[in-house]
Amino acid sequence: MQNSGYTLPVFAIAAAKAALLHLQQRQSPQTVQLNLLPDCAEIPIEQVACLDQNRALAITRSDPGANLDLTRNTPIWADVSLDPFSGESLSLVGGEGIGRTQEGQAAIYNYARRLAEANLFELIPSGKTLRVVIILPEGRQLAKRTSNEAFGVLEGLSLLGTHGIAQPHTAIESLETAKTQLQDKSSSEKDLVFCIGSNGLQVAERLNLPKARIVQVGNWLGALLVEAGLHEVRSVLLLGYHGKLVKLAGKIFNTSSHIADGKLEILAAFLARYTDNVKLIREVLDCRTMAEAHQFLDQENLAETVFKDLCDRISQNAQAYVHKYANTHLEIGVILFERQGVIVAQNAIASDLIEQN
Repeated sequence: MQNSGYTLPVFAIAAAKAALLHLQQRQSPQTVQLNLLPDCAEIPIEQVACLDQNRALAITRSDPGANLDLTRNTPIWADVSLDPFSGESLSLVGGEGIGRTQEGQAAIYNYARRLAEANLFELIPSGKTLRVVIILPEGRQLAKRTSNEAFGVLEGLSLLGTHGIAQPHTAIESLETAKTQLQDKSSSEKDLVFCIGSNGLQVAERLNLPKARIVQVGNWLGALLVEAGLHEVRSVLLLGYHGKLVKLAGKIFNTSSHIADGKLEILAAFLARYTDNVKLIREVLDCRTMAEAHQFLDQENLAETVFKDLCDRISQNAQAYVHKYANTHLEIGVILFERQGVIVAQNAIASDLIEQN
Protein backbone atom coordinates (compact mmCIF):
# COMPACT_ATOMS: atom_id res chain seq x y z
CA MET A 1 0.00 0.00 0.00
CA GLN A 2 1.69 3.15 -1.27
CA ASN A 3 2.78 5.63 1.39
CA SER A 4 1.28 3.46 4.12
CA GLY A 5 3.18 2.32 7.15
CA TYR A 6 2.37 0.05 10.06
CA THR A 7 1.22 0.39 13.64
CA LEU A 8 3.44 -0.20 16.68
CA PRO A 9 2.08 -3.72 17.41
CA VAL A 10 3.33 -4.85 13.99
CA PHE A 11 6.92 -3.81 14.68
CA ALA A 12 6.84 -5.22 18.21
CA ILE A 13 5.72 -8.67 17.04
CA ALA A 14 8.10 -8.58 14.05
CA ALA A 15 11.00 -8.00 16.44
CA ALA A 16 9.76 -10.85 18.64
CA LYS A 17 9.58 -13.21 15.67
CA ALA A 18 13.09 -12.25 14.54
CA ALA A 19 14.48 -12.84 18.03
CA LEU A 20 12.75 -16.22 18.29
CA LEU A 21 14.05 -17.35 14.89
CA HIS A 22 17.56 -16.31 15.91
CA LEU A 23 17.26 -18.15 19.20
CA GLN A 24 16.05 -21.37 17.57
CA GLN A 25 17.88 -21.41 14.25
CA ARG A 26 20.69 -18.86 14.73
CA GLN A 27 19.24 -16.93 11.79
CA SER A 28 19.86 -13.19 11.62
CA PRO A 29 16.97 -12.15 9.37
CA GLN A 30 17.05 -8.73 7.76
CA THR A 31 13.28 -8.94 7.34
CA VAL A 32 10.48 -11.13 8.69
CA GLN A 33 7.17 -12.04 7.09
CA LEU A 34 4.21 -11.16 9.29
CA ASN A 35 0.54 -12.08 9.13
CA LEU A 36 -1.29 -8.81 9.87
CA LEU A 37 -4.74 -10.40 10.14
CA PRO A 38 -5.73 -10.45 7.33
CA ASP A 39 -2.95 -8.82 5.27
CA CYS A 40 0.71 -9.79 5.12
CA ALA A 41 3.80 -7.61 5.34
CA GLU A 42 7.58 -7.89 5.28
CA ILE A 43 9.06 -5.93 8.17
CA PRO A 44 12.74 -4.91 8.27
CA ILE A 45 14.83 -5.93 11.28
CA GLU A 46 17.70 -3.72 12.35
CA GLN A 47 19.65 -5.96 14.76
CA VAL A 48 19.37 -9.34 16.44
CA ALA A 49 21.58 -11.12 18.98
CA CYS A 50 21.56 -13.94 21.52
CA LEU A 51 21.79 -12.89 25.17
CA ASP A 52 22.30 -16.46 26.37
CA GLN A 53 21.33 -19.92 25.12
CA ASN A 54 17.64 -19.40 25.98
CA ARG A 55 17.27 -15.68 25.33
CA ALA A 56 17.60 -13.33 22.34
CA LEU A 57 16.98 -9.68 21.51
CA ALA A 58 15.87 -8.10 18.23
CA ILE A 59 15.42 -4.46 17.29
CA THR A 60 13.30 -2.81 14.61
CA ARG A 61 12.13 0.76 14.06
CA SER A 62 8.67 2.25 13.69
CA ASP A 63 7.68 3.32 10.20
CA PRO A 64 4.17 4.82 10.03
CA GLY A 65 4.58 5.65 6.33
CA ALA A 66 3.25 9.00 5.15
CA ASN A 67 1.15 9.48 8.27
CA LEU A 68 1.96 12.11 10.88
CA ASP A 69 3.14 10.07 13.84
CA LEU A 70 5.58 10.98 16.60
CA THR A 71 6.73 7.34 16.87
CA ARG A 72 8.44 7.55 13.48
CA ASN A 73 11.87 5.87 13.60
CA THR A 74 11.61 5.06 17.31
CA PRO A 75 13.34 1.75 18.18
CA ILE A 76 11.26 -1.23 19.30
CA TRP A 77 13.02 -4.04 21.14
CA ALA A 78 11.78 -7.55 21.76
CA ASP A 79 13.54 -9.58 24.45
CA VAL A 80 12.41 -13.21 24.10
CA SER A 81 13.18 -16.28 26.15
CA LEU A 82 12.15 -19.93 25.99
CA ASP A 83 11.39 -21.16 29.49
CA PRO A 84 9.95 -24.41 30.88
CA PHE A 85 6.18 -24.58 30.33
CA SER A 86 4.39 -22.53 33.00
CA GLY A 87 0.74 -23.06 32.14
CA GLU A 88 0.62 -20.87 29.02
CA SER A 89 2.57 -21.17 25.79
CA LEU A 90 2.94 -17.44 25.18
CA SER A 91 3.46 -14.61 27.67
CA LEU A 92 3.46 -11.03 26.35
CA VAL A 93 5.00 -8.56 28.80
CA GLY A 94 5.31 -4.77 28.74
CA GLY A 95 8.84 -3.61 29.50
CA GLU A 96 10.38 -0.14 29.76
CA GLY A 97 8.47 2.46 27.72
CA ILE A 98 5.23 0.49 27.50
CA GLY A 99 2.54 2.41 29.36
CA ARG A 100 0.49 1.12 32.26
CA THR A 101 -3.25 1.35 32.73
CA GLN A 102 -4.81 2.73 35.90
CA GLU A 103 -5.01 -0.89 37.10
CA GLY A 104 -1.26 -1.32 36.63
CA GLN A 105 -1.53 -3.61 33.61
CA ALA A 106 0.68 -3.23 30.54
CA ALA A 107 -1.05 -1.21 27.79
CA ILE A 108 -0.90 -4.08 25.30
CA TYR A 109 -4.30 -4.46 23.70
CA ASN A 110 -6.25 -7.10 21.85
CA TYR A 111 -4.86 -6.68 18.33
CA ALA A 112 -1.25 -6.89 19.54
CA ARG A 113 -2.03 -10.10 21.42
CA ARG A 114 -3.85 -11.64 18.45
CA LEU A 115 -0.91 -10.67 16.24
CA ALA A 116 1.50 -12.38 18.63
CA GLU A 117 -0.55 -15.58 18.67
CA ALA A 118 -0.91 -15.66 14.87
CA ASN A 119 2.81 -15.19 14.20
CA LEU A 120 4.60 -16.78 17.15
CA PHE A 121 2.47 -19.62 18.43
CA GLU A 122 3.44 -22.17 15.77
CA LEU A 123 7.15 -21.49 16.42
CA ILE A 124 7.00 -22.35 20.13
CA PRO A 125 8.43 -25.81 20.91
CA SER A 126 6.30 -28.28 22.82
CA GLY A 127 6.84 -28.08 26.57
CA LYS A 128 8.06 -24.48 26.45
CA THR A 129 6.68 -21.06 27.32
CA LEU A 130 7.75 -18.18 25.10
CA ARG A 131 8.15 -15.01 27.15
CA VAL A 132 8.21 -11.83 25.07
CA VAL A 133 9.15 -8.53 26.71
CA ILE A 134 8.41 -5.53 24.50
CA ILE A 135 10.62 -2.50 25.21
CA LEU A 136 10.29 1.03 23.83
CA PRO A 137 13.46 2.83 24.99
CA GLU A 138 11.99 6.22 24.00
CA GLY A 139 8.43 5.38 25.01
CA ARG A 140 8.28 7.21 28.31
CA GLN A 141 9.63 10.42 26.74
CA LEU A 142 7.40 10.21 23.66
CA ALA A 143 4.32 9.63 25.82
CA LYS A 144 4.69 13.15 27.22
CA ARG A 145 3.82 14.47 23.75
CA THR A 146 0.65 12.38 23.38
CA SER A 147 -2.84 12.40 24.87
CA ASN A 148 -2.25 8.94 26.37
CA GLU A 149 -3.04 10.14 29.88
CA ALA A 150 -6.50 11.13 28.65
CA PHE A 151 -6.97 7.46 27.82
CA GLY A 152 -5.73 6.29 31.21
CA VAL A 153 -2.32 5.13 29.94
CA LEU A 154 0.55 6.36 32.09
CA GLU A 155 4.35 6.48 31.78
CA GLY A 156 4.65 5.12 28.26
CA LEU A 157 3.09 4.32 24.91
CA SER A 158 0.44 1.71 24.24
CA LEU A 159 0.43 -1.14 21.73
CA LEU A 160 -2.94 -0.04 20.44
CA GLY A 161 -4.84 -0.49 17.21
CA THR A 162 -7.26 -2.77 15.44
CA HIS A 163 -5.30 -3.01 12.17
CA GLY A 164 -1.70 -3.40 11.09
CA ILE A 165 -1.81 -0.64 8.50
CA ALA A 166 -1.20 2.78 10.07
CA GLN A 167 -4.16 5.10 9.61
CA PRO A 168 -3.90 8.91 9.63
CA HIS A 169 -5.81 10.43 12.56
CA THR A 170 -4.67 14.01 12.91
CA ALA A 171 -3.62 14.98 9.38
CA ILE A 172 -5.99 17.06 7.25
CA GLU A 173 -6.28 14.06 4.92
CA SER A 174 -8.15 12.18 7.63
CA LEU A 175 -10.84 14.88 7.65
CA GLU A 176 -11.28 14.57 3.90
CA THR A 177 -11.43 10.77 4.20
CA ALA A 178 -14.09 10.99 6.89
CA LYS A 179 -16.06 13.55 4.86
CA THR A 180 -16.02 11.26 1.84
CA GLN A 181 -17.15 8.32 3.95
CA LEU A 182 -19.93 10.45 5.47
CA GLN A 183 -21.11 11.63 2.05
CA ASP A 184 -21.25 8.05 0.76
CA LYS A 185 -23.16 6.78 3.80
CA SER A 186 -25.59 9.71 3.92
CA SER A 187 -26.75 9.01 0.36
CA SER A 188 -28.57 5.92 1.66
CA GLU A 189 -28.65 6.36 5.46
CA LYS A 190 -30.10 9.35 7.29
CA ASP A 191 -29.28 8.12 10.79
CA LEU A 192 -25.51 7.87 11.27
CA VAL A 193 -23.17 6.72 14.03
CA PHE A 194 -19.91 8.60 14.61
CA CYS A 195 -17.30 6.36 16.24
CA ILE A 196 -14.41 8.23 17.82
CA GLY A 197 -11.41 5.89 17.62
CA SER A 198 -11.17 2.10 17.42
CA ASN A 199 -12.82 1.70 20.82
CA GLY A 200 -15.89 3.47 19.46
CA LEU A 201 -16.13 0.83 16.74
CA GLN A 202 -15.99 -1.93 19.33
CA VAL A 203 -18.79 -0.33 21.36
CA ALA A 204 -20.90 0.08 18.20
CA GLU A 205 -20.40 -3.58 17.38
CA ARG A 206 -21.41 -4.60 20.89
CA LEU A 207 -24.59 -2.52 20.58
CA ASN A 208 -25.34 -4.24 17.24
CA LEU A 209 -25.48 -0.93 15.40
CA PRO A 210 -25.72 -1.32 11.60
CA LYS A 211 -22.31 -1.09 9.92
CA ALA A 212 -23.88 0.79 7.01
CA ARG A 213 -24.45 3.74 9.36
CA ILE A 214 -21.02 3.87 11.01
CA VAL A 215 -18.53 6.63 10.19
CA GLN A 216 -15.14 6.42 11.91
CA VAL A 217 -14.04 9.91 12.87
CA GLY A 218 -10.93 11.36 14.43
CA ASN A 219 -10.71 14.73 16.12
CA TRP A 220 -12.70 16.78 13.58
CA LEU A 221 -16.12 16.45 15.20
CA GLY A 222 -17.40 19.96 14.57
CA ALA A 223 -16.63 19.91 10.85
CA LEU A 224 -18.14 16.46 10.42
CA LEU A 225 -21.32 17.28 12.35
CA VAL A 226 -21.81 20.30 10.09
CA GLU A 227 -21.15 18.11 7.05
CA ALA A 228 -23.84 15.72 8.27
CA GLY A 229 -26.27 18.62 8.59
CA LEU A 230 -25.47 19.87 5.09
CA HIS A 231 -26.20 16.38 3.71
CA GLU A 232 -29.62 16.32 5.39
CA VAL A 233 -28.73 13.61 7.90
CA ARG A 234 -31.55 13.20 10.42
CA SER A 235 -29.55 12.04 13.46
CA VAL A 236 -26.02 11.31 14.61
CA LEU A 237 -25.14 9.03 17.51
CA LEU A 238 -21.77 10.03 19.00
CA LEU A 239 -19.80 7.17 20.56
CA GLY A 240 -16.66 8.33 22.30
CA TYR A 241 -14.22 7.95 25.17
CA HIS A 242 -15.24 10.29 27.98
CA GLY A 243 -11.79 11.90 28.08
CA LYS A 244 -12.23 13.13 24.50
CA LEU A 245 -15.95 13.64 23.92
CA VAL A 246 -16.39 15.63 27.14
CA LYS A 247 -14.58 18.51 25.42
CA LEU A 248 -17.72 19.23 23.40
CA ALA A 249 -19.45 20.15 26.68
CA GLY A 250 -16.97 23.05 26.76
CA LYS A 251 -17.63 23.93 23.09
CA ILE A 252 -14.31 22.47 21.94
CA PHE A 253 -15.17 20.85 18.59
CA ASN A 254 -11.70 19.63 17.60
CA THR A 255 -10.77 17.10 20.27
CA SER A 256 -7.03 16.96 19.52
CA SER A 257 -5.04 17.62 22.68
CA HIS A 258 -2.73 19.78 20.54
CA ILE A 259 -5.65 22.15 19.88
CA ALA A 260 -7.20 22.31 23.35
CA ASP A 261 -7.65 20.16 26.42
CA GLY A 262 -9.55 21.35 29.48
CA LYS A 263 -11.37 18.06 30.07
CA LEU A 264 -10.85 18.06 33.84
CA GLU A 265 -11.71 21.76 34.07
CA ILE A 266 -14.95 21.08 32.19
CA LEU A 267 -15.72 18.15 34.47
CA ALA A 268 -15.03 20.27 37.55
CA ALA A 269 -17.37 22.99 36.27
CA PHE A 270 -20.19 20.48 35.85
CA LEU A 271 -19.47 18.98 39.24
CA ALA A 272 -19.96 22.45 40.72
CA ARG A 273 -23.58 22.31 39.53
CA TYR A 274 -24.23 19.51 42.03
CA THR A 275 -22.02 20.32 45.00
CA ASP A 276 -20.59 23.35 46.74
CA ASN A 277 -17.88 21.20 48.31
CA VAL A 278 -14.71 22.91 47.08
CA LYS A 279 -12.57 20.00 48.28
CA LEU A 280 -14.34 17.60 45.87
CA ILE A 281 -13.89 20.01 42.98
CA ARG A 282 -10.18 20.40 43.75
CA GLU A 283 -9.80 16.61 43.92
CA VAL A 284 -11.13 16.36 40.35
CA LEU A 285 -8.80 19.11 39.12
CA ASP A 286 -5.85 17.29 40.73
CA CYS A 287 -6.59 13.99 38.95
CA ARG A 288 -4.10 12.94 36.29
CA THR A 289 -6.65 11.41 33.92
CA MET A 290 -10.35 11.39 33.17
CA ALA A 291 -10.42 7.73 34.20
CA GLU A 292 -9.06 8.65 37.62
CA ALA A 293 -11.58 11.49 37.94
CA HIS A 294 -14.48 9.23 36.96
CA GLN A 295 -13.40 6.63 39.50
CA PHE A 296 -13.23 9.31 42.20
CA LEU A 297 -16.72 10.64 41.38
CA ASP A 298 -18.05 7.11 41.31
CA GLN A 299 -16.79 6.59 44.86
CA GLU A 300 -18.58 9.82 45.84
CA ASN A 301 -21.81 8.62 44.14
CA LEU A 302 -21.70 11.59 41.78
CA ALA A 303 -20.44 10.03 38.54
CA GLU A 304 -23.80 8.97 37.12
CA THR A 305 -25.41 12.38 37.67
CA VAL A 306 -22.49 14.48 36.44
CA PHE A 307 -21.72 12.41 33.34
CA LYS A 308 -25.40 12.25 32.35
CA ASP A 309 -25.45 16.06 32.57
CA LEU A 310 -22.32 16.18 30.40
CA CYS A 311 -24.05 14.00 27.77
CA ASP A 312 -27.00 16.40 27.66
CA ARG A 313 -24.74 19.44 27.31
CA ILE A 314 -22.61 17.80 24.61
CA SER A 315 -25.80 17.16 22.63
CA GLN A 316 -27.09 20.71 23.14
CA ASN A 317 -23.77 22.30 22.16
CA ALA A 318 -23.41 20.08 19.10
CA GLN A 319 -26.97 20.83 17.94
CA ALA A 320 -26.34 24.56 18.34
CA TYR A 321 -23.06 24.27 16.40
CA VAL A 322 -24.77 22.50 13.49
CA HIS A 323 -27.62 25.01 13.46
CA LYS A 324 -25.15 27.90 13.41
CA TYR A 325 -23.04 26.62 10.50
CA ALA A 326 -25.51 24.48 8.52
CA ASN A 327 -28.80 26.21 9.45
CA THR A 328 -30.52 22.88 10.13
CA HIS A 329 -31.61 20.72 13.06
CA LEU A 330 -29.74 17.50 13.78
CA GLU A 331 -30.76 15.05 16.49
CA ILE A 332 -27.59 14.12 18.41
CA GLY A 333 -27.33 11.19 20.76
CA VAL A 334 -24.30 10.88 23.03
CA ILE A 335 -22.73 7.81 24.61
CA LEU A 336 -19.65 8.18 26.81
CA PHE A 337 -17.54 5.16 27.64
CA GLU A 338 -14.36 4.48 29.58
CA ARG A 339 -11.14 3.02 28.25
CA GLN A 340 -12.28 -0.62 28.27
CA GLY A 341 -15.47 0.29 26.41
CA VAL A 342 -17.81 0.21 29.42
CA ILE A 343 -20.58 2.79 28.93
CA VAL A 344 -20.66 5.35 31.75
CA ALA A 345 -23.48 7.62 30.55
CA GLN A 346 -25.81 8.38 27.64
CA ASN A 347 -28.55 10.88 26.92
CA ALA A 348 -32.21 10.15 26.17
CA ILE A 349 -31.72 10.73 22.43
CA ALA A 350 -29.03 8.01 22.38
CA SER A 351 -31.39 5.56 24.08
CA ASP A 352 -34.11 6.31 21.50
CA LEU A 353 -31.72 5.93 18.56
CA ILE A 354 -30.42 2.59 19.83
CA GLU A 355 -33.98 1.34 20.30
CA GLN A 356 -34.87 2.36 16.74
CA ASN A 357 -31.90 0.38 15.40
